[in-house]
Amino acid sequence: MTKRALCIGINDYPGTDFDLSGCVNDAHDWAQALTRRGFSVQKMVNHKAAGTQLHHAIQALITGAEKGDSLAIQYSGHGSFIPDLDGDEADGNDECLCPYDIGTNGPISDDELHALFSQAPKGVKLLMISDACHSGTLTRFAPLTTPIPTQEKAPSPLKVRLLHPAIYLPKNKTAEQIPARPSRRPPTKRSKALLLSGCHDDEYSYDASFLGRPNGAFNFVALRTLEKLPPDATYANWFEEIRKVPPSPQYPQTPNLHGTATMKKWKVLD
Repeated sequence: MTKRALCIGINDYPGTDFDLSGCVNDAHDWAQALTRRGFSVQKMVNHKAAGTQLHHAIQALITGAEKGDSLAIQYSGHGSFIPDLDGDEADGNDECLCPYDIGTNGPISDDELHALFSQAPKGVKLLMISDACHSGTLTRFAPLTTPIPTQEKAPSPLKVRLLHPAIYLPKNKTAEQIPARPSRRPPTKRSKALLLSGCHDDEYSYDASFLGRPNGAFNFVALRTLEKLPPDATYANWFEEIRKVPPSPQYPQTPNLHGTATMKKWKVLD
């Protein structure tokens, strides 16, 4: 059995004026946490996380796996949406990741991710951790009592991790003409991966700052609770601990754990 991970963090979105602050820190923090748990980690941040390179890295991670392997894909950056053209989305939109070069090469849709994840060999455990807006069902698969503690007198203003299509589309294009890469195979069954995400499809994930250091609000909580879990904790247990913090008046986002009942019983990062 091998354990491999891909950590992605994108702060810079050239040409959009919607750069973020905490996503690269998120990727570094997850890489450290996963390395401590025996994962071999590849990091892709900012310009190294262009769309084609991300697609190839995800595909290489998945197709190089064997039965019994454990894979993790962590993404921090903007999320977006494009019109659903195959009729499988109740809200009429496909959720998307926003690579560094989204303005020229378009987003990575949930249809494309599902096609990539479908290539995983049977018996491979695949986890995706997403801290981006509209990320509640990104993998295409099936009340805070106290605020997150900071010691800052005036916490930094929050930014939402959403890049609306109107921001990155050329003015002479419509949403239906977004250059999303096509899926290599049509979506079939869902539940190809376990998704741990920062918000539901109709919510925002927040770019925040804790003790003077930018991070995603969800990632900050997820990593903090991860350190306190007992060795035999499942993803359902971890999610229960995460949900003790957000949503809140300070961070009105609802984390999501999406996958089969069996996946939710997997031991955390096992």
